[in-house]
Amino acid sequence: MDTAESTPRRTTVVTLSELAGVAPSTVTRALRGDTRISEATRRKILTLAREHGYTPNAQARTLSSGRSGLYGLVIGPASNPFYVALLHEATTQARARGVRLLIIHAGAGPIEDSTADALLQYQVDGCIIASANLSSRAAEICARNNVPLVMVNRVALSHGCFVTCDNRGGGADVAHLLLDRGHARFGIVHTSSTSSTAQEREEGFTAELARAGRGVTHRFDGQSTYEGGFAAGQALAQMPPGDRPSAVFAVSDIMAMGLLDALRLAQVAVPEEIAVAGFDGLAEAGRAIYDLTTVEQPLDVMVRRAFEMLAARSGNHRLPDELIALRGRLILRGSSGHGG
Repeated sequence: MDTAESTPRRTTVVTLSELAGVAPSTVTRALRGDTRISEATRRKILTLAREHGYTPNAQARTLSSGRSGLYGLVIGPASNPFYVALLHEATTQARARGVRLLIIHAGAGPIEDSTADALLQYQVDGCIIASANLSSRAAEICARNNVPLVMVNRVALSHGCFVTCDNRGGGADVAHLLLDRGHARFGIVHTSSTSSTAQEREEGFTAELARAGRGVTHRFDGQSTYEGGFAAGQALAQMPPGDRPSAVFAVSDIMAMGLLDALRLAQVAVPEEIAVAGFDGLAEAGRAIYDLTTVEQPLDVMVRRAFEMLAARSGNHRLPDELIALRGRLILRGSSGHGG
């Protein structure tokens, strides 16, 4: 059997032109809704396109317009529900905008030069970067080739825009809440990574405590993971009750969830013995088993602004970088106690 003859041919503009008895350029104009094509011809071509399952060739569209309608997406590890939520939000909004997403990199660590090369190879119109370090070399590659970048939940260190939550303000809100609840000894589950997000949350928290004449007495490196938060909870549980902080701020919900699980397994009462607060606003953190007080990031607005920035810069590469910080929302739940 001849494989070439048995394999169905993909319907193209040329195929439609042969079926309709018109020139390929007429088919192209009809599919674009060009009013110079008669209504009868346009209707005939559209009907044939539907019947034969025609879909436009993305590469050809890129060559003719210079725009691919494709955006790169760089996200952190799927073990953190925040990045799963961000991926869901980004794909939902991309679909509504009629654009496509290409996941270039998923996981912790820096964006290597090979990732930047991939952005160019696939001719993306721009890239959304969440939770990854952008090397200066990769930034230069993208800037030189007019590939706009928007950092979401991270601060751009060189080339690119950023849209993020007001992390310092959110950290200060948590400190103000815990001070109002009468706490005097404070712990923090931070991260030793270079994450600007975590650093700013810690800075906002400690600065607000300092204004009240207080400070952090216990620090734990939660490594931005559930396991790191769990280890911090185990260390707290092993301390004599009188030596423990009475309130702990974990700079991300995923670490706060690990912390809470460890404390409860060790039968340390939350919030009676240790009050706990997090940051991100994960849906999982609101479940009854956690009931976590947290600062919710406006993720839908952050992603929408990122797409708007990319769309604007895809058409005008000379626009200046934008730096946007959006206010988070403090959500009060049982993990921090009730009133002070």
